[in-house]
Amino acid sequence: MEGSLTHIQLACFSLGDRLFAVDIMRIKEILVPQKLSPLPCDSDVLEGVVNLRGAVIPVMNMRKRFGLAVPDGGSVGKLLIVALASQLLALAVDDVMEVISLPVADIKPPIQMESGVGAEFLLGVCLSGDRVFMILDIDSLLGSSRTIQTSVPV
Repeated sequence: MEGSLTHIQLACFSLGDRLFAVDIMRIKEILVPQKLSPLPCDSDVLEGVVNLRGAVIPVMNMRKRFGLAVPDGGSVGKLLIVALASQLLALAVDDVMEVISLPVADIKPPIQMESGVGAEFLLGVCLSGDRVFMILDIDSLLGSSRTIQTSVPV
């Protein structure tokens, strides 16, 4: 079957001891934390915005998005700049670990969980060695928080 996708590359990152993965084709770049400009109103998950070569990009703290404790000082390890359906978004994560390549057939469907534990953010689950990575549906991350228009250059 020529032209069908048989393998996928996933960028893996951590939030504490939790492991996640995102399709590498959705990542535009990986940055060290930048100086944030505050938002006009407080948000449960958006920390502020960064100026990336003239583009204003909202920054989502992934620990807050998943209801995890934020370390004292609130420092993040890396920013993953990802392309959503309609805008760019920076994901603040603890660490970016590696890129793995695996057959698409090895991706398992999301595990069935009770509501409210983050299942709505998952596309699937994959194994790499003895580690289990939750594959994120990044388009769902802004679902219950307000989107920010990012078309105005700084």
